[in-house]
Amino acid sequence: MSFSAEVKEELAAKIGNSRHCQLAEISAIIACEGYIASDESGVVALFLQDENELAVRKFFTLLKKAFNIRTSFLENAPEVKDGGRVYRPVLTDRQSLTSVLGAIRMLDEDHHVRGFENGASPMVTRNSCCKRAFLRDAFLCTGSISDPNKGYHLEFVCNYEGQALQLQQLIESFDIEARIVKRKKYFVLYVKEGAGIVDLLNIMEAPVSLMNLENLRIVKEMRNFINRRVNCDVANIAKTVNAATKQIEDITYIRDHYGFNRLPEGLREMAEVRLEHPEATLGELGKFLDPPVGKSGVNHRLRKLSELAEKIRL
Repeated sequence: MSFSAEVKEELAAKIGNSRHCQLAEISAIIACEGYIASDESGVVALFLQDENELAVRKFFTLLKKAFNIRTSFLENAPEVKDGGRVYRPVLTDRQSLTSVLGAIRMLDEDHHVRGFENGASPMVTRNSCCKRAFLRDAFLCTGSISDPNKGYHLEFVCNYEGQALQLQQLIESFDIEARIVKRKKYFVLYVKEGAGIVDLLNIMEAPVSLMNLENLRIVKEMRNFINRRVNCDVANIAKTVNAATKQIEDITYIRDHYGFNRLPEGLREMAEVRLEHPEATLGELGKFLDPPVGKSGVNHRLRKLSELAEKIRL
């Protein structure tokens, strides 16, 4: 099972305790996956897509908890096709429909259905807990999250720009940055930062998925830290080796073309010690001198030897 599927399994099992949170969840599912048929007299039927089994099953549970309505896909009513999608009827009783849609503020004063273009009614997401509930089920219907081993990317794919803007506003109310991009005919709201995704999982109340993601992030960051340290150490070693190689070349050139006997005692001793210990660091070289010399002193003498070698080469 993919990480995205695991997250949705966890979210599908979470249902708000308060009725207002349950209404927010119902509103999210209808706005994202529903279709409402109506005529001049008002609402006729409520339809849902049947592809998302988790969302459909949760919707039926929410109807039972919030309205004591027991229903399922209705076999004796025709399905509807719209925008390349197939919707199956779940509720055709006018009184029940009016009760449900009225509670989630999807009906106007004349009992006409409000469009989905601007998302759900902001009345159902006034409370912070209801925002969490709405985001939870909106992700269940339209969301996905990438494999955290490969990268961090969470997104909601919306049919309308208004829906994406509403989700963006809800997410940013929790101080999480979210952006919108148009992809073909859809509006995609996405979160890229790992920390933002972790925070959003916490907001949607998916603690198990959150911990799994955090554990992967810790391992990944530790691996990156170790790689950086190794690369840094390798670079330092290479730098040290290159410097030592250059120093030995200069000292050998001085020995062969100038002679150590013409060097001041301090430089002569330094040259001999460097040739005897080609792999030693500056600090180690200083300890081989008599009397011992610090790193800065060793570096100064080696630089003098290199300058002398350059003059001789000229």
